[in-house]
Amino acid sequence: MSRSVRTRPEGSGQPLSEAYDTALLDLDGVVYAGGNAIVHAVESLAVAREGGMRLAYVTNNALRTPDAVAEHLTELGIPTGADDVITSAQAVARLISEQVPAGARVLVIGGEGLRVALRERGLEPVESADDDPAAVVQGYGGPDLPWGRFAEASYAVARGVPWFASNTDLTIPSGRGIAPGNGAAVQVVRIATGAEPQVAGKPLPPMHRETILRTGAERPLVVGDRLDTDIEGAFNGGVDSLLVLTGVTDGALLLAAPPQHRPTYVDADLRGMLTGQPEVVQEGGGFRCGGWTASAGAAEVRPGERGPVSGRLELDGDGAALDGLRALCAAAWTAAGEGSCGLDGGKALARLGL
Repeated sequence: MSRSVRTRPEGSGQPLSEAYDTALLDLDGVVYAGGNAIVHAVESLAVAREGGMRLAYVTNNALRTPDAVAEHLTELGIPTGADDVITSAQAVARLISEQVPAGARVLVIGGEGLRVALRERGLEPVESADDDPAAVVQGYGGPDLPWGRFAEASYAVARGVPWFASNTDLTIPSGRGIAPGNGAAVQVVRIATGAEPQVAGKPLPPMHRETILRTGAERPLVVGDRLDTDIEGAFNGGVDSLLVLTGVTDGALLLAAPPQHRPTYVDADLRGMLTGQPEVVQEGGGFRCGGWTASAGAAEVRPGERGPVSGRLELDGDGAALDGLRALCAAAWTAAGEGSCGLDGGKALARLGL
């Protein structure tokens, strides 16, 4: 699918909760962190839901079952049913079921979410490489997953058993900071076997397919905090996205984003679903949003250097910090084209407090 290269965040003349029929919301770093609701999340989701927008919660975390996730969200004050939750465990279970015989045994390296998803597809979870599995599946199993589970996976994969992974996120947000994710665990088995798994989770197509099949969304908006999963997944699925700055992505990462990591919209938190989005306008050699104008400075020539060194992004004006960030995105992404921006945006971001 050919796509034009996004060079600036888009504007919207109506609230996003009205422009789109379904919000496909990431959980960790968007709705909650470490089990606690992120500020403004509960109230914002309530308003969007009452306005008629369907809310679906799409997570790469394969540890918990949809029932457990729905119960947790409901306890936080976000009424949710199991049918509103889509996990990478469900996506990988469907992927496996399409490649192995009905009722086949699958060696599970992960938590209860994977086991429930496999049983939903008529597959039998097993615990040992000696149980004659037709496939191996690996998903996030929490911080207490025994090291011996990686050995079981390695024994089976080394014998040629097909290997699947729910996702390959290297990190996962927690209440105490950033922790190793399933991608780090997958790397252990990769090192031991030299094999490569089939991956289902964001940003890959199996997860987007699972989400659309389960929600029936016609005008979906992906809402996430990660460029390499949520935003790239939206890009791969050909749908719009809203990046919220409550998780792992900061201003510097956003400015350096290559085309597949550039969101349609940018906002501080889930309140951004309830409003229109300001337009970024090209003016002269720069880009204006609100009271800010951003431009890409020319590369500098410094004494002793063999050639020009990277220039920097310039920012003038004042106003809301997010408007300044949106203008900077336009300047950086336009300068980068189909690549990643190498201009220094540190001084401009510091001026915005980002």
